[in-house]
Amino acid sequence: MGLNGKTIFMSGGSRGIGLAMAKRCARDGANIVIAAKTDTPHPKLAGTIHTAAAEIEAAGGNALGVVCDIRDEAAVKAAVDKAVARFGGIDICINNASAISLTPTLITPMKRYDLMNGVNARGTFLVSQTCLPHLLKSENPHIMNIAPPLDMNPKWFKNHTAYTMAKYGMSMCTLGMAEEFRGKVAVNSLWPMTSIDTAAVRNVLGGDAMAKMSRTPEIMADAAYAVLNQDAKTFTGQFVIDEFILAENGETDFAKYQHPDHDGPLVADFFVPQEMLARSKSDIIQAPGYEDAKA
Repeated sequence: MGLNGKTIFMSGGSRGIGLAMAKRCARDGANIVIAAKTDTPHPKLAGTIHTAAAEIEAAGGNALGVVCDIRDEAAVKAAVDKAVARFGGIDICINNASAISLTPTLITPMKRYDLMNGVNARGTFLVSQTCLPHLLKSENPHIMNIAPPLDMNPKWFKNHTAYTMAKYGMSMCTLGMAEEFRGKVAVNSLWPMTSIDTAAVRNVLGGDAMAKMSRTPEIMADAAYAVLNQDAKTFTGQFVIDEFILAENGETDFAKYQHPDHDGPLVADFFVPQEMLARSKSDIIQAPGYEDAKA
């Protein structure tokens, strides 16, 4: 279908996967609203809403950067209002913003627990809720959550219960809203098969060594583009894995998504069920610290 003239409201997006998705959609001439907190440069993280907007426009799209904390209901409503005032409506909502802290129960501060649940679960619900009146007026509306399949294997909970609860909260928004708005608005989740080379991976999960065992954000960007071009009336309630949807759409060259200094197997992302991992034709090992590694 293409995304020319479509308006995308994205939470987060000033860097990493979100920015890569925005730039891929911009190549079609999409209008993209980046609703994120980073107004001024972060000492450790590259990118602001302003640099993201410049990159989106350089890629061929129209951009609007809006300072927004998605935990703040009034701020989200104001950001959506600005998007509609600028572009006339909203066709796609991408819930990309997320907070992570891989800490066990006894050392998870409640402030961090509240942050993760406020951004991940509550933020996804709030942004979706606020965009929905506009999405319901669109020709092929989509909500896409960057959220994992709901795999209730205890191994995904035992080392970071608070994070898993918050992240699965996004997945439950997919499950429930897809059924609630079936035939009207598509609601799907997209998740990577492997770790993705982002600031979170480098700063939280293992630095350059983990980055070299990861794919680049472009695989998620291409997968997102494939999801957003599906028929909203029929393609909904799906927990999509990037590698699978690209293969279904004819992609065969996954080497192009590898880190430039790639050496050895890739590392599976968290929450990828063992049966999905087993279906991959790539050389992937389970995330460190989890059993049932793929042979």
